[in-house]
Amino acid sequence: MNHQKLQNESHQAFLWFRDAAERGNPYAQFNLGLMYKKGKGVERDDASAVHWLRLAANQGLAFAQNHLGAMYYHGKGVERCDVEAARWFRRAADQGDASAQQNLGHMFRQGRGMASDPERALSWYYRAAEQGMAGAQNQLGECYLHGIGAAVNYPLAMAWFRKAALQGEAAAQLNLGLMYQRGQGVDASASQALYWFRKAAAAGERGAQRELGIAYAEGLGVRLDLRRACAWLQRAAEHGDHEAQFLLATMFVNGRAHVSPERGEALAVEWYTRAAQGGHAGAQYNLANMYAHGRGVERDQARAFDWYRRAAEQGAPNAQFNLGVIYANGQGVEKDEARAAYWYRLAAEQGDASAQNNLGVMYASGQGVAQDDRMAVYWYEQAAEQGHALAQYNLGGMYGSGLGVTRDPVRAYMWMLLAAEGGDSAANVNKAIVARRLSPAEIGWALDLQHKWQLSHREVLARR
Repeated sequence: MNHQKLQNESHQAFLWFRDAAERGNPYAQFNLGLMYKKGKGVERDDASAVHWLRLAANQGLAFAQNHLGAMYYHGKGVERCDVEAARWFRRAADQGDASAQQNLGHMFRQGRGMASDPERALSWYYRAAEQGMAGAQNQLGECYLHGIGAAVNYPLAMAWFRKAALQGEAAAQLNLGLMYQRGQGVDASASQALYWFRKAAAAGERGAQRELGIAYAEGLGVRLDLRRACAWLQRAAEHGDHEAQFLLATMFVNGRAHVSPERGEALAVEWYTRAAQGGHAGAQYNLANMYAHGRGVERDQARAFDWYRRAAEQGAPNAQFNLGVIYANGQGVEKDEARAAYWYRLAAEQGDASAQNNLGVMYASGQGVAQDDRMAVYWYEQAAEQGHALAQYNLGGMYGSGLGVTRDPVRAYMWMLLAAEGGDSAANVNKAIVARRLSPAEIGWALDLQHKWQLSHREVLARR
């Protein structure tokens, strides 16, 4: 059957439905609305679609009520209105329409058109899931997986994911794979996880494509294969998965993608940009670094600052730290120590050791904040406990001088030793000067304190 014949038949069906619809037949009105909505047999016209769907909906046709709710939900052919969307979804859901029940569950879960109510969302998902609606079964599984409207229950989550997955619901296949990957409610199984990831990836589920890319990149359940890793990550990235875009860019910039370094950096900038524009904070930070250092792109401090700012405003501590450095040094912006202290503090409160040390320096010197030796000691100590060598040296200096803390030459020497061991050159030079002021017994105590700290901070030292 050729395309022209199909068009002629679709238009003939349109004429039949229009004739019956004008005589008040609700099923014809519904079908006519769908034809206008899809542009089948007639030019697409969302406003006309809404008109005919409304006539059918007002006659009580559940299918039409659900579709009309969707038009209000998306703002197609009518001004977007969540309250109206929820009203029409409920009318259809009360008649047992499974799709409307699922949609109403979304409205309660998201708090759109009504107050958020996870328990009622769960209830509506359950009604639709019991009718075999695969999307609702997947949503019900997510509720049990994350404790939305009910207590976390991995066996129930897996049961509903499996029901939906066996119907071909790609999102459920991904979720089932993730549960096997993480060992949630079952023994972790890389082979089972990969089985479901492959099913979902073949159906175009970008999250599953990303997980396959990660598996091949890290050799998780499969032989490490960087070419396949890049291929799967690129498929997910091209489908708009921002995490896949970020990971793909990172593979390019780290030389794991079998291209020249110059080409790799250029491609990294391209994919970091796409992920960054999508709001991925890690990509925004890495893209800022590319502009700051002129890697894969012309060096541009203004653009670097802009991307650092965007990542920082999303709470990325590394970007917040870099903004602090930029403001402290006046790199491409007017020097502003108060702004520097502001960004250092945000990063420091999230545990960034470099920001903690720099904030300590600002309190010690009274730059951008009121001078306060005790606060300087506090922030030096936070960073020093994380193995930050410069902070350990600075903390040792505070103990040696008795600023902000009771003077304690033994602890001063202990922190100097740790800082020198961590590679701080000033500590390596000055530890001998400090040692000359101590008795052999005090040196022994300091060495003992150093050993105890090392034993209790093995993980810190391993990371360092």
